[in-house]
Amino acid sequence: MHESDLIIIGGGIVGLATAYRFLERYPGKRVTVVEKEAGIARHQTGRNSGVLHTGIYYRPGSLKAINCRAGKQAMEDFCRRENIPFVLCGKIIVATETSELARLELLLERGAKNGVVCERIGPERIRELEPHAAGIAGIHIPEAGVVDYGQVCQRLADIITARGSQVVTNARATAIRRDTLRATGSASASGATGSASARAIVETTAGEFAAQQIVNCAGLQSDHVTKLSGVKPSAMIVPFRGEFYALREEARHLVRMLIYPVPDPNYPFLGVHFTRRINGLVECGPNAVLAFAREGYRNTTVNFRDLAETLTYPGFWRLARRYWKIGASEMYRSFSKPAFVRALQRLVPAIESRFLDWAPAGVRAQAVGRDGAMLDDFVIDETDRVVNVENAPSPAATAALNIGKLVVDRLVPRFDS
Repeated sequence: MHESDLIIIGGGIVGLATAYRFLERYPGKRVTVVEKEAGIARHQTGRNSGVLHTGIYYRPGSLKAINCRAGKQAMEDFCRRENIPFVLCGKIIVATETSELARLELLLERGAKNGVVCERIGPERIRELEPHAAGIAGIHIPEAGVVDYGQVCQRLADIITARGSQVVTNARATAIRRDTLRATGSASASGATGSASARAIVETTAGEFAAQQIVNCAGLQSDHVTKLSGVKPSAMIVPFRGEFYALREEARHLVRMLIYPVPDPNYPFLGVHFTRRINGLVECGPNAVLAFAREGYRNTTVNFRDLAETLTYPGFWRLARRYWKIGASEMYRSFSKPAFVRALQRLVPAIESRFLDWAPAGVRAQAVGRDGAMLDDFVIDETDRVVNVENAPSPAATAALNIGKLVVDRLVPRFDS
């Protein structure tokens, strides 16, 4: 039995950031992060586009808006302190049709309310910033940037282990149970200072781990781990694969920064856009389609248990009925490169099929309620021994250090009492 003060399930950026924040608050305590894969950040974090989001899209006062703004600043400060490169390359959101202008103005107002540095620009300024971009109007956000979140995770893991805690890989959580100790005293034999009368046990494929408290940051598996904790999830994770192309080197000059469309309120995702990565690669996408496995990064990857879970969930069918036209067009674009190219040409007309190569896909852990609604904000629930981060969609990577602080704030009464 491995004992510590806190167990975190999930070695992505939210789990590691939570461990880091906990050790900041309690430098004398020990954390164990358990991760089912052979390494950290193998799923959403490691396949993230690397954008440092500014918070312009999110409803003012929401957890997304609040944590994105504070989290972005915390992430930049962390990267400066730890010598992790990041670039504030800037971003433009462009309207290509007059029907998008009203939505552009609302977005500008939302950005101002959230404290985002942004300005409305016309076609001339668009061409100055992005000579190859189309647009009759736009929003320029100079503070948007990019970073390698995988590198951030590695540094977080190094700090966690340097402070006497551990990150255990190949440790898939299989059960969570409560245990009452017969012995009394204020500390375990290993030196952990959790409760001497009761503790939580996480059973994993690498053994059993005990602690006073557990935090579930399992991402794509968050609802499954919530069930292990004895709690009914507020929603089920429905996986959506984000498919990307990358510009070949000879065409990368067509994109200088980040180019996004005006989001359509009738569509649950942002739509295809251009992202210049920290390594100079320019990604184009994503095309969002239902994944046939929670970790289905190819359209040929099928996990029949995952798929059956999705197809028997009433919330999925209510969602599908609501967005079936858009879903059908996304599926068509998934199999038609010319259709994908046409979508990209709305933003950058000079894009041609010959400029594009397939890029690695990602899978978004989208929480969907039984009513078919896609949960849009962060959702954190708790019981006496477990805090479940049930929904942490984008901008979770940008906001990770602040989400970690938010979770630790919920743990404080349990550790300070």
